[in-house]
Amino acid sequence: MSPAPNAPAWLTARPIAHRGLHDRAAGIPENTLAAAEAAVAAGFAIECDVQISADGEAMVFHDATLGRLTGAEGAIEARSAADLATLTVMGTGERVPTLTAFLARIAGRVPVIVEVKSRFDGDHRLARRTAAIVAGLDAPIAIKSFDPGIVATLAEIAPSVPRGIVAEASQDDPSYAALSPSLRTELAGLLHLHESRPDFLSWRVGDLPGPVPYLCRRLGNMPVMTWTVRTPEQRALAQAHADQMVFEGFRP
Repeated sequence: MSPAPNAPAWLTARPIAHRGLHDRAAGIPENTLAAAEAAVAAGFAIECDVQISADGEAMVFHDATLGRLTGAEGAIEARSAADLATLTVMGTGERVPTLTAFLARIAGRVPVIVEVKSRFDGDHRLARRTAAIVAGLDAPIAIKSFDPGIVATLAEIAPSVPRGIVAEASQDDPSYAALSPSLRTELAGLLHLHESRPDFLSWRVGDLPGPVPYLCRRLGNMPVMTWTVRTPEQRALAQAHADQMVFEGFRP
């Protein structure tokens, strides 16, 4: 069965470097221009995360707070893009990039999958800003999110951009603590597909094999990428039950 029209072959053609091809020991922090360049040089696709700044800019950054990556205090959304650009990442010379700068540096040389972070609170400004940045770029770019509301918004405002849902079989992580039991069930079973209409699934490798990714691949004609592959055992699971892996800590 051939992929859906909005899930092009490039989406899963190359292994996907988690937050870029980062290597802290080598002075290459995650989600930085250096990590992007390292991935491009090695021929890997790139997954990056975006968070929103105080002035509505999409910043390439994983955490909601600044401490782990920059040593600064507070939430990333409490600072402007210009302020965030002054912060160094993990004690290196790398700065927190905007998504615009990140994609400009990659310049379409490899595919990029952008994960839009969410608090599941109905705030879709970051999704809209991300879609606006991607619009018109002649480059292989897809957008994904854990939040089905964001994916549904992307289906409306950027229908030609491949969009994916990130999911796992259970929501035990503390970040899910505020979600209702019914929403957790909906997320685990993809019971929102009629509204979110994703083109691909990004599924946790520890939950392979499973009925959700199996049915998405075999009946839904939906490519499955799996995250985050770090061990030989996880790589074997990815090869057996997914179409591509999001990897970290080694070079495939």
